[in-house]
Amino acid sequence: MKTLLWALTLAALAANAQDGATQADWPFYGGTHFAWRYSALDQINTANVKKLAPAWAFQTGDYEGGLQSTPIVIEGVLYLSTTHSQVFALAASTGKLLWQYKYPMPRSPGGNIQNRGLAVGAGKVFVGTYDDYVVAIDQKTGAESWKTAMSDARQCGCSITGAPLFVKDKVIVGVAGGDGAFRGFLTALDAKTGRVAWRFYTIPAAGEKGVETWKGDSWKYGGGATWMTGSFDPQLNLVYWGTGNAASDLYSGDRYSGQGEGANLYTSSVVALDADTGTLKWYYQEIPKDVWDYDSAYECVLIDREVRGEMRKLLVHINKSGYAFVLDRTNGQFIGAYPIVDYHNWTTGITEDGKILGRLEPVENKTTLICPGPDGGKSWNQVAYSPKTGFMYTPSLEICSESMAREQQPVEGRGFIGGTWNHRAPADGPAYSHLDAYDAVSGKRVWSMRYQYVLLASILSTAGDLVFTGDPEGNFFALDARTGAKLWNFQTGGGHRGSAVAYGVNGREYIATPTGWGSIAGRAMVSIWPEAAMFRPGSTLMVFALPEDFR
Repeated sequence: MKTLLWALTLAALAANAQDGATQADWPFYGGTHFAWRYSALDQINTANVKKLAPAWAFQTGDYEGGLQSTPIVIEGVLYLSTTHSQVFALAASTGKLLWQYKYPMPRSPGGNIQNRGLAVGAGKVFVGTYDDYVVAIDQKTGAESWKTAMSDARQCGCSITGAPLFVKDKVIVGVAGGDGAFRGFLTALDAKTGRVAWRFYTIPAAGEKGVETWKGDSWKYGGGATWMTGSFDPQLNLVYWGTGNAASDLYSGDRYSGQGEGANLYTSSVVALDADTGTLKWYYQEIPKDVWDYDSAYECVLIDREVRGEMRKLLVHINKSGYAFVLDRTNGQFIGAYPIVDYHNWTTGITEDGKILGRLEPVENKTTLICPGPDGGKSWNQVAYSPKTGFMYTPSLEICSESMAREQQPVEGRGFIGGTWNHRAPADGPAYSHLDAYDAVSGKRVWSMRYQYVLLASILSTAGDLVFTGDPEGNFFALDARTGAKLWNFQTGGGHRGSAVAYGVNGREYIATPTGWGSIAGRAMVSIWPEAAMFRPGSTLMVFALPEDFR
């Protein structure tokens, strides 16, 4: 019986890999709609990765905040966005500039201006902007096709920092600003015209189901930003998106009603929406009454795996709390949860039915050491999943905070933290990070690589049994996907905060990584490690390949 079940598991992994793995192209932010960040290319592998060398490099000239983007590669053309919503089309084999789209620079210095990627589909390139527009650009010429405002950025304090998601005939866009007084939403635009097709608000309004979980009119300013990129299952026609924390972040006295199922719906949740209409099909609230800034806005990894002898369609999701949640993606049923950090004192554990035990909450006007801190047990940089190993590769942070809650009145579109926090090391040891391989469903840790600072770049896995990522000191490196042994390293000259990809052109495999240290979390690390001030910024795409004669 066990042999049969294992055979079924292998068959399901192989079938699912057709949906979750990229081939020569890297067409979506997460690689495919399933968000695996896994390439089926294996020309570069554990036997020859030591011969990997630079093939070309491209400097964007847009240096504020580093280069946090994920390149998109389609039919030999690489598309890249930068901090100020600039877009470049490059020949993927040489780096030759094909066209550039120049979005107007801000009139005043930006505070949290950043951009993590774009989407391509229907003959257009879609990018979100720092002033809350979505722009469609002709894929061949770089000319602007249309431009649609998501909201009044001055009123809601919003921007678009995440990559849009192209689904069928629509482009779906989240909004940033989870630490502000506004009401979060997710918007689908018609890819041809830019007209709004549907909008889903992450916080119910008066008279809608779920509003009873908010005290009074607090739903109007309750946060719930959708600031990262979701996933899509075409068979189920469901879009999956993570939602941000409730606002104010640390103080819940003005928003927690104690009524209904859950608390402050639909913040700190995963929501499943009908791709055509935006109708809510199910939700799972991972952190009810979030008072830690434990956003659930991160990537939703879609896999098919065996659970207790039965094949299930699963969604694996990590939020800032330092826990991975495993859900049934057909209905939102809780399957299990496991920690990805060593220090997590905010809870004593999560029960088999998903209940949070022993909550350690911020206290009003008194500091409390809470682990993880508001930067999370994982930041927004994405995990990777390999169907060959069944492992999920996760960058984790061991950083705590001294947090204090404080009542604050909301001002529309302004910051709404409801307290203060200061980054601190765990009580009994230094702050650090680690890259781990976990069984994606059971949470069994197979190997771990410890690092003295923070790993804040996304992870890439390939069929060559390799795992790629970079560190803030400028090292881009490859590990053996099965053992964690370091096989290759290259000093790029700039810290790593973006997302590497793999692609192929004319039979040659390339690995591309953005370089250039930056972002809010990056700047905050100086309070833990003063030497972090020397981590190098920049905005260069570095591309590697095996020597031409090696093939």
